[in-house]
Amino acid sequence: MKTLEENYDIVVVGAGHAGCEAALAGARLGLDTIMFTVSAESIALMPCNPNVGGSSKGHLVRELDALGGEMGKNIDKTFIQSKMLNCSKGPAVHSLRAQADKQAYSNEMRKTLENQENLTIRQGEVTKLLVDDGKITGVKTYSGAVYHCKAVVLCTGTYLKARCIYGDVSNYTGPNGLQAANYLTDSLKELGIEMFRFKTGTPARIAGNTIDYSKMEEQFGDERVVPFSFSTDPEDVQIEQKSCWLTYTNETTHDIIRANLDRSPLYSGMIEGTGPRYCPSIEDKVVRFADKKRHQVFIEPEGMYTNEMYIGGMSSSLPEDVQEAMYHSVPGLEHAKIVKNAYAIEYDCINPRQLYPTLEFKKIKGLFSGGQFNGSSGYEEAAAQGLIAGINAAMEVLGKDQLILDRSEAYIGVLIDDLVTKENHEPYRMMTSRAEYRLLLRQDNADLRLRKKGWEVGLVDDETYAKVVEKERLIKEEIQRVENTNVGMTEAVQSLLESKGSTPLKSGISLAELIRRPELSYEDVVPIDKNRPELAWDVQEQVNINIKYDGYIRRQMKQVEQFKKLEAKKIPENLDYEKVKSLRIEARQKLELYRPVSIGQASRISGVSPADISVLLVYMEQYGKNH
Repeated sequence: MKTLEENYDIVVVGAGHAGCEAALAGARLGLDTIMFTVSAESIALMPCNPNVGGSSKGHLVRELDALGGEMGKNIDKTFIQSKMLNCSKGPAVHSLRAQADKQAYSNEMRKTLENQENLTIRQGEVTKLLVDDGKITGVKTYSGAVYHCKAVVLCTGTYLKARCIYGDVSNYTGPNGLQAANYLTDSLKELGIEMFRFKTGTPARIAGNTIDYSKMEEQFGDERVVPFSFSTDPEDVQIEQKSCWLTYTNETTHDIIRANLDRSPLYSGMIEGTGPRYCPSIEDKVVRFADKKRHQVFIEPEGMYTNEMYIGGMSSSLPEDVQEAMYHSVPGLEHAKIVKNAYAIEYDCINPRQLYPTLEFKKIKGLFSGGQFNGSSGYEEAAAQGLIAGINAAMEVLGKDQLILDRSEAYIGVLIDDLVTKENHEPYRMMTSRAEYRLLLRQDNADLRLRKKGWEVGLVDDETYAKVVEKERLIKEEIQRVENTNVGMTEAVQSLLESKGSTPLKSGISLAELIRRPELSYEDVVPIDKNRPELAWDVQEQVNINIKYDGYIRRQMKQVEQFKKLEAKKIPENLDYEKVKSLRIEARQKLELYRPVSIGQASRISGVSPADISVLLVYMEQYGKNH
């Protein structure tokens, strides 16, 4: 029987946030790319909360944008509310978050993909990977069609053998009732790939016109919106925003949940998968935080032209009748009509330690993966991995060096390093606390850190890169000018200091020293800075942060130097750890299992001690002399 056969450079499996970024990266780098999805209507779908960014996740989106990704541009076109979080804290933890118009986000991303040169979108289920002599050669679909290629990027999200559950109801479907992908797992297992079973969940959606908003606190967006993308003109995002609303659970809510825990699939054993610790269901919260009298509930719109509202903070897999009673006990939701029930979803994913930091499988050359398939959670984590996997699949095909971002360069580097180096027994979530160099890895300087890398790869054009080089020059010159501009004890200076509650001067001082005072900023000293040049707000922001946090930044840069030294010590790919006799047995087993690429990565593996690293360094020195 004859079957369809086609040839491509790159095959991307999945069209969620990871798949979109991977496919666009491959196509934009000039390679013939095909992206498969079980449903063309589900491209860039947001099956959970339709928002982008948030604490630490906003960093990922801005880094992705700096490298030439699409998510930041797409949310700038389709957001309905935007907020910079953690503004009362230092700039290291400031993070942008925007509520999206769910349908518009998906439509806009689909439009971008459909109009991208070198990219084909195909609805169909990939059921088998074709591998020859440890190298990927293509994929096979459910219909029997074969697509030959040089690299494959797996971005299957939560679709592999997916099962949606609430109460006793169990449907073998993907999110939002979409078709699951039921065959690829078997092909992966046949190739010796280790699989995990994870779970996530989502709350009910309710009809907005059945909510009593008078019992809730209105939540507004920022007066002045900051765009996600460095390429977006800030004036283009100053729109009329939709409100979100805050209410709370209460003891009645908690009593309803406790009385029905035996009917929860989470506690009855019906759900096998491991859920995300940092995004618990409401029944988990009530059990784990039994002393808390209430939990926050955010009512967030799903779009500009729909009544549907998302109940943030109340994801659940309780039975339908319990959900009704539970949601109706919340102030403002007493008469709310449920549009879609809350549910938990179980799915297959991989153990990510099987990947290199390039997101290529160690066992199969040319096979890459990104997103929730790698055991992470969240749209932003998925998109970031998809971009890196897509770039590196393209580099593999082009025979160029692959892109690895380390922990000192980007939150994306932290995310990937944690996935491939640490033991992950639950869906991984990015947090600012995971980044040890977070004062350097701020969301405001992602373009200064990563535009060059995007340009070197080929995803950032010359004009865009030139703007960042110019921005860098302006920042450096202005910092130098401010450091070298002295002010005396004039009446104007003393008056300004008094108005800001700052100690008066007893001798001359540089403008930079004044800016370093906690109560002052670069903007505050405008009245006494007569020679100040006209600078864009983002340049001014960098000048202020770099002057204010100069001491901390220098200290962190010294720490990065030490880190880089260990990262630079590469471990030979074929090193036999059995021959390193002084290593403890546990360390030998772990190193053999993870096959780290550098001493730095080896030092972060659980079960490998500093003493083991010393032994390994001595052995590598001898190894280097002998080879």
